Amino acid sequence: MSRIGKKQLTIPAKTEVTLSGGVLTVKGPLATLTKHFNTDIAINIEGSIISLLPVRTSNALTALWGTYVSHIENMLAGVNTAFVKKLVVEGIGFKSDVKGAELVLALGFSHPVKVAIPADLKVTAEKNIITVTGSNIESVGQFVSHVRSQRKPEPYKGKGIRYDTEVIRRKQGKKSA
Repeated sequence: MSRIGKKQLTIPAKTEVTLSGGVLTVKGPLATLTKHFNTDIAINIEGSIISLLPVRTSNALTALWGTYVSHIENMLAGVNTAFVKKLVVEGIGFKSDVKGAELVLALGFSHPVKVAIPADLKVTAEKNIITVTGSNIESVGQFVSHVRSQRKPEPYKGKGIRYDTEVIRRKQGKKSA
């Protein structure tokens, strides 16, 4: 039995949840999110409570049961309050700027790195902090991860792009004789 899967989710005020043919739609004040779910896990919507139960027992469905509850929980949270992730750009001459639908990064390469911003995300770049805001936690996390992968932080000087909560363990470097 999945502890997370047994959890009953309450639908917040001003939020509509509909299920048709395995596609769950959550509509809230900020956005509308849709996601396809496997029909081997029954999703029951009764009033303002959502509960999930696997149709048959197997190890794969037990794992999927808790995952689906987490997905629906994130969808309910995302349509009411947007998810925010921040990146810090560290290094001399390293800059970030939003131009139209692109994030332009100067990361010490011979050319600027341009990253296309998905339509469902809002990206701002002030000084050395990039802020990504969106209703879908998966697309926010995926975009932030992609931007960070353009120049991961290195352990000697700490230069690169890191999460705002990330701590870089520094190495000592060369020793002089």
